[in-house]
Amino acid sequence: MEARHAPNILITGTPGTGKSILGKELAVRTGLKYVNIGDLAKENNFYEDWDEERECHVLDEDRVMDELELQMSSGGNVVDYHSCEMFPERWFDIVFVMRTNNTVLYDRLKNRGYSDKKIQENVQCEIFQTLLEEARESYKVEIVHELQSNTPQDMETNLTNILQWMVQWKNDHS
Repeated sequence: MEARHAPNILITGTPGTGKSILGKELAVRTGLKYVNIGDLAKENNFYEDWDEERECHVLDEDRVMDELELQMSSGGNVVDYHSCEMFPERWFDIVFVMRTNNTVLYDRLKNRGYSDKKIQENVQCEIFQTLLEEARESYKVEIVHELQSNTPQDMETNLTNILQWMVQWKNDHS
């Protein structure tokens, strides 16, 4: 595999934790390509089925992987998805897991119009650190970082820290 010109960053976390806002803003500030897996699946109909119980589509992971393989090998991507275990470990240089206070998360999901059942499932996922544990099991622990995302100031702090990490990555890879 040839050297990447820029890092690949995964932003993961429970729905409503600020992944998309952070990912889009990071792409704007850095010139990295923003990839929202949910949008990619919707645009290309990368679904296997509909899950009645969870009220969502079942992602066709193989088709997503095939679609992204070449792009990811070049580097320079910010990938946004609420899960991380399906991605090959080789794809990412760093993984950020967004975390949000349960009350803040509840309000965000309620404002999105989520059903009470779906809100409860996602808040429980956050309480039990499901996505953080998934990331720690799927990637080297030293590349997995937890980011708090409760306020606009948190978002700005997270962006500043990621930009500093990118400078270091570039210095280490030049």
